[in-house]
Amino acid sequence: MAKDFWYELGGQPEAVAQVKRAVDQRENGVFHSWLITGPPGSGRSVLAETFAAALECPQKGCGTCHSCVLAAAGTHPDITVLSTEKVQIAIGEVRDLVAQSAFGSSMGGYRILIIEDADRMAPLAANVLLKALEEPPANTIWILCAPSEVDMLPTIRSRVRKVVLKVPSVEDVAKLLVERDGIEPGLATLVAAEAQSHIGMARRLALSAEVRKRRHDYLQAAMSINNVTHAVRASEKWLELAKKDALALTKERDEEELQSLLHSLGLAPGDAIPPAYRPDVKRLEEAQKRRATRSLRDGIDRILVDLLALYRDVLTVQLYTKAALINRDLEIQIREVATSTRAENTIHIIDEIEKARHRIDRNVRDVLVLDSLATTLKRSS
Repeated sequence: MAKDFWYELGGQPEAVAQVKRAVDQRENGVFHSWLITGPPGSGRSVLAETFAAALECPQKGCGTCHSCVLAAAGTHPDITVLSTEKVQIAIGEVRDLVAQSAFGSSMGGYRILIIEDADRMAPLAANVLLKALEEPPANTIWILCAPSEVDMLPTIRSRVRKVVLKVPSVEDVAKLLVERDGIEPGLATLVAAEAQSHIGMARRLALSAEVRKRRHDYLQAAMSINNVTHAVRASEKWLELAKKDALALTKERDEEELQSLLHSLGLAPGDAIPPAYRPDVKRLEEAQKRRATRSLRDGIDRILVDLLALYRDVLTVQLYTKAALINRDLEIQIREVATSTRAENTIHIIDEIEKARHRIDRNVRDVLVLDSLATTLKRSS
């Protein structure tokens, strides 16, 4: 198998070796269901899609044949990916996927169905999937992705083969950015550390000076809170930057989806939408609105994760450990905060940030969560 076929999964040698063995031995039969687990940014979806492409490839992963080209473009007729921009994967979505699993392969290989964020399945949806795993059609393979196996029903866990991804090292992520995206090595190492080895976030930071500036701004805002007024301004700043980040991620995609829908309906840009087609456009707009909500929530969580890293750096300085700082470009400010506060206060702040993440995940209003957190930072300064 060509070495380059798996290069995007650098830093995951054990997981890659496990799925490569399955591909190499596919003539003896491939297990019908797999669960790939690992922290955000570790490459769960990349491994799932690469594994699927290798299984479909006549040469077991050449990267150049017709099957591999289709898989890389996301248009392989026998590989279906269910991803969601919503908080939960609905039962109807899983039922549709199960229905597809009953069809045979179009190209003579396997019918492969991938569920990203499988931990987001509603309970009824998970039970529908369980039934499919208990009675899988021939040559059908399910690949599920989740942060950890405990996020899945025990009855599903007992019917899957597990592949565990670890957090890649900063060096592995930096190497990938250099080789895949042509990023300058110094910048690649810096953003890999700032992203805490989250491959997708590291790539965004590396490719966009604007994204790097937004990150710098909201961390700077946190370290500048000295009174209630500063706290309010910091909270507003965090929300504003999270909205900008979410808009940057969704705006272009929303426009492309709308134009694609209009084209499929035979309409040119600027044409009036006939009444018969308005329900289709409305469904798309509602789906995009749900995605925007999810993107904003993800953006806020990303800010909170970065704040955790920031105060971890402060605590590192306060406790005189030899651990490398994550936010190396803010070292001067971090040391100033560390000398003006006590380690007990920093630990309290870290606990409050974790609570804020939990509240956001439980749909508490983002403004209230961020206001409360900003005030806590002021009190602990």
